[in-house]
Amino acid sequence: MICLGIESSCDETAVAIINDKGEILAHQVITQFEEHSQYGGVVPEIASRSHLNYIDKLINKALFEANLSINDIDIFSAGNGPGLIGGVIVGVNMAKSLAFATNKPFIAVNHLEAHALMPMMFNKDLKFPYMLLLVSGGHTQILIVEGVGKYKMLGTTIDDACGECFDKVAKMLGWDYMGGKEIEKSAINGNPNAFDFPRPMLHSHDLNFSFSGLKTSVRTQIEKLKNIDEKTKSDICASFQSAIVEILDKKLISAIKQNKNIKYLVAGGGVSSNSAIRKTLETIGSDNNITVSFAPPKYCTDNGVMIAYAGILNYIAGKTSSLSTVPHPRWNLEDL
Repeated sequence: MICLGIESSCDETAVAIINDKGEILAHQVITQFEEHSQYGGVVPEIASRSHLNYIDKLINKALFEANLSINDIDIFSAGNGPGLIGGVIVGVNMAKSLAFATNKPFIAVNHLEAHALMPMMFNKDLKFPYMLLLVSGGHTQILIVEGVGKYKMLGTTIDDACGECFDKVAKMLGWDYMGGKEIEKSAINGNPNAFDFPRPMLHSHDLNFSFSGLKTSVRTQIEKLKNIDEKTKSDICASFQSAIVEILDKKLISAIKQNKNIKYLVAGGGVSSNSAIRKTLETIGSDNNITVSFAPPKYCTDNGVMIAYAGILNYIAGKTSSLSTVPHPRWNLEDL
């Protein structure tokens, strides 16, 4: 069984072809960094137009890489949301068109579910149910993944997402948009105790998150310092990242105590590639006799492989989508 997956929910156009053994036959990605960098963030109209310009070229390149024709594809899947609706429509309509032209099944994939399931592709021993920490630019959630399409929400952010907080702090420090990775790099040379940033909702009696106050505290500190050298910048990054890690650590430990039957802990989403967060989760797993799994860092950010893999798992579970399926700018996992 061979699936072609299309991802176009934000500023990356991606097409992947995989089989039901989890083998990646092709993966083509075009980022739109140059198109958006001058604006300091993703411009939805520019993103959707770029997806239109790139999508057919990427499909042809993926088919060439896999040495396949379009008729060799058994399933067509696309990220159907959540995401920037213009970009989502581009990918979904292309996948629908190909499915219609070849008389093959179409799978509308929830973008968050694709992140949630991705670690299973690289960790064959991972079994349902498992606890998921979903950390991305738009979401910070703790869920129980009971199966394909079966999710139980334990906690979520009440304001900013973790990834959004990373990117906005990076912008305060002078890096381009999507600068979360720069914070991680700079923090290596910094002192995590240099600044006492707050840990919002650390002692709340629920599993929800809040990062807005942390972001504001970092901004206030930067404005006080005015001129910041590289050493101070590294200290800010290390202290900020330490606060994020401690918040995630405490919430996950609380979630594990409340769900003692869980034997697997998984992290998904772009921020799950952060090495400090991964190290903390591995410690949590070791201390609580829980197996911890991640996708490789390159497959934590938005990519076509995760859409194709989720498409295959949904098809195996007996789920296909109508060609009249409507894309969703917002689409919660628990709504599946």
